[in-house]
This record gives sequence, structure tokens and C-alpha cells, in this order.
Amino acid sequence: MQNFFKLFQGPRQRVNHSRCEFTCLLWFHIQESQAARHGIDRTCTDYVYRVLKMAVWIQAQQLQGDALHQMQSLYGQHFPIEVRHYLSQWIEGQLWDVIDLENPQEEFKAKRLLDSLIQELQNKAEHQVGEDGFLLKIKLGHYASQLKSTYDRCPLELVRCIKHILYTEQRLVREATNSSSPVGGMMDSMSQKYQQINQAFEELRLMTQDTENELRKLQHNQEYFIIQYQESLRIQAQLTSLSTLPPADRQLREPALLSKRATVEAWLTREANTLQKYRLDLAEKHQKTLQLLRKQQTIILDDELIQWKRRQQLAGNGGPPEGGLDILQSWCEKLAETIWQNRQQIRRAEHLRQQLPIPGPIEELLNELNSTITDIISALVTSTFIIEKQPPQVLKTQTKFAATVRLLVGGKLNVHMNPPQVKATIISEQQAKALLKNENTRNDSSGEILNNNCVMEYHQTTGTLSAHFRNMSLKRIKRSDRRGAESVTEEKFTILFESQFSVGGNELVFQVKTLSLPVVVIVHGSQDNNATATVLWDNAFAEPGRVPFLVPDKVLWPQLCDAINMKYKAEVQSNRGLSEENLVFLAQKAFSISSNNPDDYRNMTMTWSQFNRESLPGRNFTFWQWFDGVMELTKKHLKPHWNDGAILGFVNKQQAQDMLMSKPNGTFLLRFSDSEIGGITIAWVAENPNKAGERMVWNLMPYTTKDFSIRSLADRISDLNHLLFLYPDRPKDEVFSKYYTPPLSKAVDGYVKPQIKQVVPEFATANPDPASGNQTYMDHGASPAPVSHPHTYGIYPPILSECEWLLSVSCGRSDSMLDTDGDFDLDDTMDVARHVEELLRRPVESQWGGPQS
Repeated sequence: MQNFFKLFQGPRQRVNHSRCEFTCLLWFHIQESQAARHGIDRTCTDYVYRVLKMAVWIQAQQLQGDALHQMQSLYGQHFPIEVRHYLSQWIEGQLWDVIDLENPQEEFKAKRLLDSLIQELQNKAEHQVGEDGFLLKIKLGHYASQLKSTYDRCPLELVRCIKHILYTEQRLVREATNSSSPVGGMMDSMSQKYQQINQAFEELRLMTQDTENELRKLQHNQEYFIIQYQESLRIQAQLTSLSTLPPADRQLREPALLSKRATVEAWLTREANTLQKYRLDLAEKHQKTLQLLRKQQTIILDDELIQWKRRQQLAGNGGPPEGGLDILQSWCEKLAETIWQNRQQIRRAEHLRQQLPIPGPIEELLNELNSTITDIISALVTSTFIIEKQPPQVLKTQTKFAATVRLLVGGKLNVHMNPPQVKATIISEQQAKALLKNENTRNDSSGEILNNNCVMEYHQTTGTLSAHFRNMSLKRIKRSDRRGAESVTEEKFTILFESQFSVGGNELVFQVKTLSLPVVVIVHGSQDNNATATVLWDNAFAEPGRVPFLVPDKVLWPQLCDAINMKYKAEVQSNRGLSEENLVFLAQKAFSISSNNPDDYRNMTMTWSQFNRESLPGRNFTFWQWFDGVMELTKKHLKPHWNDGAILGFVNKQQAQDMLMSKPNGTFLLRFSDSEIGGITIAWVAENPNKAGERMVWNLMPYTTKDFSIRSLADRISDLNHLLFLYPDRPKDEVFSKYYTPPLSKAVDGYVKPQIKQVVPEFATANPDPASGNQTYMDHGASPAPVSHPHTYGIYPPILSECEWLLSVSCGRSDSMLDTDGDFDLDDTMDVARHVEELLRRPVESQWGGPQS
């Protein structure tokens, strides 16, 4: 085996520890990420799979000395090292941890894994070629038969074996890895956490098995005690019957019976004390088991599940997906099973006490244990009734919405045998507070939800018990009195999901309730952006275990930057987030400060009022409304250009001027408008028509979503021939040409589709079009029109080879379409454009009085 291992180890090379650590870290993540088949996004995990082929095994092959010998000792006839090597990727890709080794019902899952393992071995054998491949083919085929023979009747033992191998390899690799690196530290922390949880379950299993053995021993001793007690009663009856015998017979038989009675009574006295000690020892062991159970349950419910819920809340702001619930469910099910086993043991111990009462403290101890175990299972059941898919947090009335509720221990406790019904109700923030205080809310609600009842369904293949609300609709909402300056879009509600069910043949009846994340109800789309601000602030800054739905009134600027950056990347669906320069620009806008030093803002705080209640200085909109407008515009029309880095965006007018004045004429940049919500403008440098030899920066009036619905940004930039280089020096066609609209097709049946092209009059002159011979308006950056001249708005005519007519529309104006700051008023000119487009769509006869083509 040593030689074999060296054969695959090859020449020893220097190990890239950080890469190995990262790969191993990914391996731990993939155990959870494999739940993707239940609906989790696979975009990242597909890449991860390619990266972590043989992740742990690659690192295991770098072990040396004693660690290498320990690793090799894991293998033998029970599981050959060759199988580990050739199937390393497959082995590390299976969810061994979700199989409960102590549950016989899990055997079918283990059998399926065994069959898959054998099939993988056989497939690997069939693909071996050549002389060496022939020998390996025979060997792998032999291993497949050997494993089938060994584990076919006990597939759970195969799972136990592989879990032990993987855990030991991980431990050895972790000990050998330089954990001082950040990634190594993360891997070490995460692997230790998972290992500690699994070790605690193993300890609980052994403790529960021990108390089960002790209980059986106690039961056996008690049964023998009762037999001996019955014997003492029989002896006493014999002694009593001696009184009817003649004195001589009585004297002959009485001493032996008295001696036997004394012996039995002495034994009963000793055994009663022994039984009492057994009972007390068993109760103490149960106390220790329950202490560990509470600790383990706290880790899983108060740490892991709460973290999952926090990730779910941040996902509402665009954070990464919260991840699957499979591992959490497997842990909760192990808790439920262990709790239930101990509960049954305590009940059997109580039954034995009632069967044979012996004075002492055991009765009080058993009552305390029974109360404790009931509290533990109640906490488990109520905490694992969760919302797997949250309802939308901005909820519009009369609009269909969905949600999914799941009970993580439903399958293990057989709740599905009598499927419970779940009811959804919308309640206010005050009603939610009263509910958590256990105050009587008299079943109050703050609105009416249609289709708000759903029966929980059990899915055999996944082992999940859940209720899918697919067609709920908020029919009406009842608002409460608002406080101070609070608007309707700051009022928070929540969806209350509640159900009732019993476990253990009606032994325990549970009433479970869970609240959704805060919901803001709107009645019109115009309220959406302000409602989203309320949700964003709540999701980002809510503290675990808070009173509904309290959030801080002010937060540090870096905290807010993290929140809006997360939101921006999610909305725009881009890996390009907000840079430090972008965030400085936003800080300048938010605080009306001109400093360009990021450190000046690190300790500054922003209040909710500054964020979305008070208007920015000199504007009629808030900071959030401006930022949300930028996001919407980018998401709908500018996403590819933002991802390409073509949009600087977060630059003010003065900064744009400073940047452009050092560049050649025709250099331009794209920045978001300061003065208009959801606007983007083009700034470019060109000659000043009023002063020869002087240059100035021009700013086009901002484009909005309305403008881009008529003509795209790339086409508009293509139209403007005076725009030559995207800042700093990239030719514009190199950046934007792939987004240009293809040329129009030829006329069909005498009709052609009209098109609108943009012209800035000050930068346009009529030049011959070399392609068609027709006259068209061409932009000319070198010959700007004087600012004082009247301006015309030009439209590219459709090129009609059959009719050969040219349409141009002029709109004489006494004032300039470029304002004193060089801003071009696009709204007026686009109104003309739309009018012309309507004219072009009419039949030619109706426009020109001639026959139609």
C-alpha cells in the first residue's frame, strides 16, 4: 500500500497552501450547496465543482510522516485506497452527513449510495485501456464485487466507514495546513464547527444508548425484585397457614420458613436500596444528557438557524442566497429523534417508579426531567416552524403573491400522518409586539388576505413537510395612526403564519406561529421606491431578537455603503459594484461636503430622515429617491454599459469638466444627472463657439427611461458624430458598436420602417451622404454653431430608393436648446421626433395626396 500510494503521489512538489485551503473550504461549502437540486442557484456551485475535483484527496496526498501513516491506516479490505483515489470526486460530492446511521429507515438511502458507488467503480473499470489499464480494470472490478459482498446487507456500515475516513482526512489535512492564512483560518473555523456538532451528536447517541442499557438493566432488576417480593408474600402466607397445623408440625416447619423469610426480606431490603440507587444514577445520567441536548440545540437553533434567517433577510437586500435547509433539517431531525428517545426513556422510568414505589427523591427528579424534556422539544418544534420563502416585502394590494412555510422536524415526528393546516394573516407592528408578549390580540388582523389557508404536504423524496401558498392576494389593508412625519410607506406590517398539530398520538399538542420579515403595503406603483427604502433599512440594520420592528434611527456611513452597494449589485445584476470613488461621490451628495478623502466620512452617521425623509439641498427628492432612480435606469437600459465600465456615472458636473478639459476635443463621458431622478447625461469637450481658440465642456440634457424606450444609449452616441473618444481615450465605436441597432432592411411592398436619429443642432451641418446621395444632417464637432443662432432639430430621413423623398422637420426657436451651462434640452426636440414618427407611419397618400405605393 505504501508503494501504491507513492505511485500516485509522484514527485513531491511545493504545495500552494492558500489554494489548498481555499479548495478545502469550498468542499465544506458544497456539502450545503448540493441542495441546489431543491431550488438553489447553481451558477456558483457549477464552477466550484470544476475547481474542487479531488479537493480533500489532493491535500491528503501532500501529507507526510506520521500524518501520512495515519491516513493510510484508514484503508484496507473494508475499503481499498484505490477506490478512494479513483472515485475521489464522486465520494467527496455525496451528502454522507445527512444520513442518520441510527435510523433503520435511512437504510434505503445508504443502499442507493452503495449501488451508485459500485456502478461508478464498474464504469471506471470499463474505461481502462492498454496493458496497465487491463490490470487496473480487473482490480477495480474485483473491488466492486468485494464492496457489494461486504456491505450489501448492511449499507449503513459503508456510510459509517466513509464518514470516518473523510472526517479523519479533513482533520489530518487541517492540522498539516498553515491555518495562519485568512482562508485557512476560515476553513479551520468552519470545519471545527461542523465537526463539533457531529461529535456532539455522536456523544448524545452514546449517552442515549447508555441510558437505554441502564433502563433495561433497571427494568430487569425490578422485575426480579417483584418476583422475589411475591416469594416473600408466599412465605408469609405459608407461615400464616401454620397456625392451622398441630404444634408438632408447626414447630418442625416454622424455623425453616422463618429463616427463609428473613433471608428474602434481607435481600429485598438490599435490592430496594440498589434499585433506588439505579434510579437515581439513571436520573443523573438523563440530566447530563439533557444538559448536552440543550447546549446542542442552542448551537443549532440560536446560532445556525438564526444565521440562516439573517442571511435570508440580507438576501432581501440583494445579498447572496441564504443556502439550503437540508443540513439544518438533518441536525434538527437528529435533535428531535434524540429528544424523543430520552423522553420515552424518562416516561418508562416513571412507569417503573409507579409500578414499584420506593420512598425517596426520585419522584421529584423524574417530574423535573419530564418538564425539562417537554420544554426542550417544545422549543425545537416551535423554532423549526419557519418561512422558507418569504412573501414580497413590498406588497401591493390586489396583487397575487406567494410564500412557503416549512416544519424542519415534521417528517421525523410523523406530523404528516395527520397533515396540519396553516393560516396566513396580516398584522400590524403593534399587533406583532403584543403577540410576542403573549398578550391577547383577540385574533385581530390588519387586513384581509385571500387564499390564506394551506395544508402542509409531505414530500417523500426530500423528507420535507411544507405548505406552499401560491395564490394569496391582499384584498384590503387597515392602517394605524401614523407617528409624526411617518408616511404610509414607513408603516410596517408582517404576515403571521400559524398552525396546530399533535405528536406522539396526541401526547403533545403544539400551537406554532412564525412572523414574516417586515412588509410595507402599497396601493400604487409610485410608492414602490419609498417602500423599498423602508425595507432596505430594516433588512440591513435589524438586530436579531429585536422588538418588532425596531431599527436604529441612524447608522455609520460605511454600514450604509455596504447596504446600498449590495442592493446596487443585485438590482443591476453586476459584479461591478460601487467603487470607493463612487461612495465618496455619494457621501458628498448625502452630507453636502466637498471632501474627496474617504476617511473623512468613516465616522459620520446618516439618519433615516437624511436617507429618505428630507430632500437634498436645492432638490425636491431625497438621497434614496435619487439613488433608486439611478439603479432603475441602469437596470433597465444601461446594464451592459455599466458592466463594460463605459459609465463613470457618479461624477458631478465640475468633476466632469476638470476631467475633460485635459483631453482632446470630442472626448466625452457619461454621468448620472444631479438634478433629475433617473437621468444620465453626456458631457464632452469641444471648442467654445463664442471665443476662438477657447474650449469648453458641454452637457446634454439628461436622458431618462422615457428617452431610452425610443432610442438606446448606444444608438444615440452613434448618432452624435462629434463624440469621438470615451474618457479617457477609447474610440467610441470600440466600446459601443456591438450595441448599435443593425441597419434597416430594404423596402417591402413599397413600405419602409422610419427611424429617428438624434442631432445636436449646434454640432450638426448638412452634408452629403456618400452612401445614398441624399442630403442628411451630419454632426460636425469641429464647426459648432454659434450659441446665439436659431437652432433646428434634424431627423434622419428614411432612405427611400423608390420614392426618393427626403423629410426633414425644423422647429425654429428664438432661444437656444443649449442652456447657458451648455445643457441641451432634449425633451422639446424629442416631442418633435415623436410627432414626425407618427407622420411617417401614416399611408403616403394621406400625407402627400399621391397614390400609395
